Amino acid sequence: MPALKATAFVGRIVWLGRVPDRGRQLESEPVPSLRASFAGPEGEDHGGLVRPSCSRVLGLYPRATEIRNTRQFSVLSAEDLAAIAGRMGIDRLDPALVGATMMIEGIPDFSRIPPSSRLQAAGGATLVVDMENRPCVLPAKPIEARHPGLGAAFKPAAQGRRGVTAWVEREGMLTLGEAIRLHVPDQPVWPHLALARRG
Repeated sequence: MPALKATAFVGRIVWLGRVPDRGRQLESEPVPSLRASFAGPEGEDHGGLVRPSCSRVLGLYPRATEIRNTRQFSVLSAEDLAAIAGRMGIDRLDPALVGATMMIEGIPDFSRIPPSSRLQAAGGATLVVDMENRPCVLPAKPIEARHPGLGAAFKPAAQGRRGVTAWVEREGMLTLGEAIRLHVPDQPVWPHLALARRG
């Protein structure tokens, strides 16, 4: 029996981008297509099979420990980004300003899709969802440059709507306009989750 179930939720890729040098800028450069290799999106500085650990996993490892890179992609939904812009009081927020790799539309409550879900593009390229991507302060600088006075507003506005991080399970091309289907794990929610979170 398959461990992952194809759902009726099919989105569409509406934006693609990459950050060629995160030391120089967080802002993504839009592209019409991306090749997803096992090391992540080609030409993306957040790619690689491994990465140094960061503040998100300090409970597990000392900072800068080499770990598996499950943050190769930053995937947003157009619906969530529109809601963030609304909370910030602007008409539109460019996904490039938050360092996005891909934006899709058409999958509801996208930032809350289950960990280990798959996003499979029509051409076969497949991403594994690691987890919800929590907002940080890094997008504040590029947002501030475009929308003066609003850089610091991003983090609180993006709570619960920052999308997900993901890594490549099957290589292939991702292209603007391409359909992308959500597959979810065929597994019940762990009944002790609320207790574990109180930990």
